[in-house]
Amino acid sequence: MKLNVIVIALTTILFSCSQNKNTQNVTLEDEIDSTSFAIGVSVGENLNNQFDELDFELVNAGLNSTKDTSNNFGISSMVAQGIIQRYMTKKQLEKQKEVDALKNIWFQDTLSIGDMFTTESGIKYQILLNGTGAKPTLNDQVETHYHGTLLDGTVFDSSIDRGETVSFPVSGVIPGWTEALQLMSVGSKWKLIIPSELAYGERGAGQMIPPNSDLIFIVELVSIK
Repeated sequence: MKLNVIVIALTTILFSCSQNKNTQNVTLEDEIDSTSFAIGVSVGENLNNQFDELDFELVNAGLNSTKDTSNNFGISSMVAQGIIQRYMTKKQLEKQKEVDALKNIWFQDTLSIGDMFTTESGIKYQILLNGTGAKPTLNDQVETHYHGTLLDGTVFDSSIDRGETVSFPVSGVIPGWTEALQLMSVGSKWKLIIPSELAYGERGAGQMIPPNSDLIFIVELVSIK
């Protein structure tokens, strides 16, 4: 995220309604009104997704101060950018600490050595942690944590690295995942080796997964939605 984009977003937020205003009382009479309100909705949602501690009254006050510099607390545009940069750096460091802590705990189970089983379709799996919850069906939506690598150890995707679980329909992923998820109980963590024909096959996936690649996943089934 570029800092100047953040600053532009902050200076635009006045067009959205402050928390003290009831949006039901807003009247959109022409195209400019609708566009102004739409910008507020878009920017407001973006800010809410990026900043979980914003005081929107002060955001609006900051924007108003650009029209009346006598009430800007001595915060110039350059100073404002510095404040935002320090905040973003602090939040990024906090997030990285959370991710590192999660990875240290999450990967502990993968150090254990257990039996490797093979399904009729050719999926190899190792039970790292045996959950006691329900098993999802083809029609369910599930929440998972996962870490995916090529056979040489190259990481191509990892919810653990991002520090956020991922939810999706059981039927909406590669065939190997669809099959394995229906064998797992909620709370389970498995190591999967999925043959290429049950993954991305001859087409591969982007630049990270070459054609005909067998894939290794560590998958934790967190919940059924």
